[in-house]
Amino acid sequence: MTTCNLRRLTSRSATEEAIVAALDGDGAVIIEDLAKGALANDVTEQLSPWFNDTPPGDGLFFGRRTVRFGGVITKSTASHQMCLHPLVLSAVEKILLRSCTSIQLNLSQAISIGAGEPEQILHGDDEMWMAPRNGTEYMINAMWALTDFTKENGATRIVPGSHKGPVRRMVDESELTYAEMPAGSVVLWCGSAMHGGGANTTKTNRSGVVMSYSLGWLRQAENQYLVAPPDVARTMPARLRDLIGYQIHEPNLGHFEGQDPRLLFEDGALARPLPFRDHLPQSAKEELIAYYSQVAAE
Repeated sequence: MTTCNLRRLTSRSATEEAIVAALDGDGAVIIEDLAKGALANDVTEQLSPWFNDTPPGDGLFFGRRTVRFGGVITKSTASHQMCLHPLVLSAVEKILLRSCTSIQLNLSQAISIGAGEPEQILHGDDEMWMAPRNGTEYMINAMWALTDFTKENGATRIVPGSHKGPVRRMVDESELTYAEMPAGSVVLWCGSAMHGGGANTTKTNRSGVVMSYSLGWLRQAENQYLVAPPDVARTMPARLRDLIGYQIHEPNLGHFEGQDPRLLFEDGALARPLPFRDHLPQSAKEELIAYYSQVAAE
């Protein structure tokens, strides 16, 4: 038996403040039954062709008995409700906007851990950027359960509090907790929290969908512009397009011809050359005004 547990909230009791407090304190939190009604079933049904046809992984890290694929937002329209869930997004933004002016979708990925898959090595997802943490949280992930998650079928292993310390691959069992939860629930964890898929000792698959969010100035793990090029992104909700990256990140990151990429979705907006614009946060605008006012007065 493990001796540490994650905080558990319910769809009725969860608030932005409670989620943020749990992420800041423990590095992870479970919200039970947040996917309303048949949402988990709808996502599962829409993704079933890819779950059935995608071969297992080809590597020790991603698992040789685990099926995973990306681009979930283009394979399941129902998954948009998970990606854009207002409570999840508000909590994620509360933390990540401490270090950026807008967040982005790092990846949307489906994972089905097959029977006999061993436990995944413990890791922090923020290790992909190979930069010192220095107290900065680069990413928050939301794993939505499409099937019940149990310790036996590979529920995600998490080390509570590990987001406050160095990377550790080996920990005592007493430091681990398992994100056991019913289908339709979600577990959120910080990219700096040590975690990994659990071993599946059953005969059935453990399936879920990860919506990963990161600071808007980082390179995304999944190339969202190949997942959803402009003609595909045009069919999606505006908020989802923003998360994909079709928006400016102040100051001046991600522009197209000096414009906010949102103009791509306005008919005729780019029919002629446009002037290069400043895309600056308010503080930088005020600094510019003050500087040029002083120069003009001299």
